[in-house]
Amino acid sequence: MRHIARWLVLAAVTAAASVGLALLGVPSAALFAALVVGIGFALTSPTPARVARPLGLAAQGVLGVYIGTMVQPDALSALGDDWPMVAAVAVATLGLSVIAGVLLGLHRDVNALTGALALVAGGASGLVAIARELGGDDRVVAVVQYLRVALITASMPVVVTLIYRADTAQPAATGPDRHAPWYLSLALLAGLVLIGGYLARRIRLPGAGLLGPLALTVALELSGYSFGLAVPTILVQAGYALIGWQAGLAFTRESLRAVGRLLPLAVALILALGVVTAGLGVVLSQVTGVTLLDGYLATSPGGVYAVLATAADTGANVTFIIAAQVVRILLMLFCAPLTARAVAHWGTKRNSIPADR
Repeated sequence: MRHIARWLVLAAVTAAASVGLALLGVPSAALFAALVVGIGFALTSPTPARVARPLGLAAQGVLGVYIGTMVQPDALSALGDDWPMVAAVAVATLGLSVIAGVLLGLHRDVNALTGALALVAGGASGLVAIARELGGDDRVVAVVQYLRVALITASMPVVVTLIYRADTAQPAATGPDRHAPWYLSLALLAGLVLIGGYLARRIRLPGAGLLGPLALTVALELSGYSFGLAVPTILVQAGYALIGWQAGLAFTRESLRAVGRLLPLAVALILALGVVTAGLGVVLSQVTGVTLLDGYLATSPGGVYAVLATAADTGANVTFIIAAQVVRILLMLFCAPLTARAVAHWGTKRNSIPADR
């Protein structure tokens, strides 16, 4: 009973914190709240608690399907002939993220794999979900990833107003809301999580619990057979909470001090990444003919929900920006695990070279 009571208190405090953060406009509020609350419980509780692996995999699957529903054929078609340039910018962003991650991995408290995952510019919740499975430290990945999202989201209104002189009083565009009945969405969700995870594990795809359901969902969305699939909000929030607890409850006082020592370097690298990707936005604008504001929002390395809200409020090219952001997120989620493993392998080989060579 005492064990159950602890989990009920953890859930209640997390729910309250999630509501408060959501009112403040924090993206993925439930995950961030669960991370912070989980850290507090881990540091004050005499007995450690852990999220059961099946629950963690289920949370990964739900998030994979949820991210996959962002892919809409009509939005991607908005790229038209500009898709090679958008893809090239996304690849360049991945490369810059990896370079920043390698630099972070030089810090004594972080290995190369964790550094690479921590600064990948896209799919923060997905990367946190699979970091431990890939062999990284999900505590560091969670803190740095959400620091990245927070810094970019917080700076976006200032940049848009002061640098791009955007009018934030534009009315937000709305479109038809077509969703499948809840029972059909639940059935599709369960099938995608189970089948996608199974197939991904069969082919040994890194992060199978997340990437398998994500790949199947994208395939259904692009083929037109998703039947208006929409993941219930309560399941998305539950998935966020489980992922946040998984990382937060694993903290110790020593690991918290290690993350604290890491933060100045992480902040500097995040800010540098934001500046360089803004430069990529200028390049995208010059090549494709979109406005400088569209280019900036399309290449923003994080805070996708803030990006879309800002695009709608400023009268920007929402469909182009959505498509570019989806391309970035999908590329990061599918390529980051492989890239991070390559970085880790390079780091292992580098450390194995005798000092006298």
